[in-house]
Parts: sequence; C-alpha cells; structure tokens
Amino acid sequence: MINSNQVEKYLKQQRELFGKELFFKNLGTFNESSNSIAGNKESANRIRDLYKSISIHQKNSLGGSSNQFVFGIGDPNADLMLIGEAPGEEEDIKGEPFVGRSGKLLNKILAAIDMNRNDGVFITNVLKCRPPNNRDPLVSEIKEWEPYLISEIKIIKPRLIVALGKVSGNTLLKMDISLKEMREKIHDYSGIPFKVTYHPAALLRNPNLKKDAWQDFQWIRDFLKG
Repeated sequence: MINSNQVEKYLKQQRELFGKELFFKNLGTFNESSNSIAGNKESANRIRDLYKSISIHQKNSLGGSSNQFVFGIGDPNADLMLIGEAPGEEEDIKGEPFVGRSGKLLNKILAAIDMNRNDGVFITNVLKCRPPNNRDPLVSEIKEWEPYLISEIKIIKPRLIVALGKVSGNTLLKMDISLKEMREKIHDYSGIPFKVTYHPAALLRNPNLKKDAWQDFQWIRDFLKG
C-alpha cells in the first residue's frame, strides 16, 4: 500500500523535474554542507595531487574569459561519476562545476533519486577551464584535457559513469555520433558501465526532454541500488 510520504515524494519530484505547480510544506532539503573533496584519504589525496599538477602544468590555459580552474567536486570514492563538457561563466566565477541554473536542476534530479553531489557522487568536466564565450570545446582542447579526465576516472573508480551531453559522451566513446544514438544503449569505458544522457542545460532549453532524462536517471538509480 502506498503511504502519504511516498505520494508526497513522487509529487515533489514531478514538480521539480517537470515544472508542475505543486507545493508542499516541510519537505526539507538535502544536505550540501560537506567538503568538496571528502572521504577516503588515499583517493582524496590523489585527486588533490592531480589538481595541483594541473594548476602547474596548465596555467597557460587560463586567460581571456577563463579566470580559474574548475576542478571536480564530491565524493572521491563515489559510485556515480557525472561528466559534463566544460565550466560556464558562473562556474568560472565560483570555481565549482554545475553551480548555475544547470547545477540547480542537476541537484534537483539527484535529490529525486535520493542522491546529492557530496555523497556517493563525483562531478567533473572534460575541460577544467571555461572556453571563450561559453563556446563548445574545440577538438584540440578536448585532446589536451582528456588525459586529466582519464586520471580522474582511474582515481575515483566509479561503478557507473554518466556523460552529461554530446561532448562528454563523444569524448569517452572517441566517436562523433548523436546524443540520441548514444542514449540507446549502455556503453563500456575500460570495464566501467557508461551511460549518456542530456546535459541539464539542454533540459532548460527544451523542457520536453525532461521526460527522457528522468527515465535515464531512474535507470541510474536502479542500477546503483542493484
């Protein structure tokens, strides 16, 4: 039998994901107060060392519209690793991935599957600095930054990788195919299951995509619980 808490939770998810005009009191919020890099010391230290190396060897990448590096955030022992394409303007200002409107939507989606960005989740981008005028990353930029992404994946060792958008999906697959085609199956990245779904920014531009994205994240939730 479905209880009132389950109904309330379901309706809350619908409002957050699909924009329904629903409101409930005393729903609470998930905790975002933990450290950006926490957990197992070995993994945390290796991630920090990697980012120090980037700061030294890639300092010439900064400049123009990019003010600082935007490194990954979350649990260094995460089961779920989310990979976007590159920081945007707000991420460049705050130095953290997915903090603008896209980040707020991503937080809501994670909350809807009983997860948050600091517990069991690690979020990063292919590029660690903002491309000029928020343009798509160039092939040369992806090639320059891909080795660091590979290192992140090797350190985190997630159970599941989820690419958010076409750029990150194609980077990991080393192909140039449509997002629709990538979504049709579960891929393999060095022995790690790997799924491609929509970038939150695409969902903001086209809310009709939210239904498909929600199906993807329901699958993600079920996979991680299995």
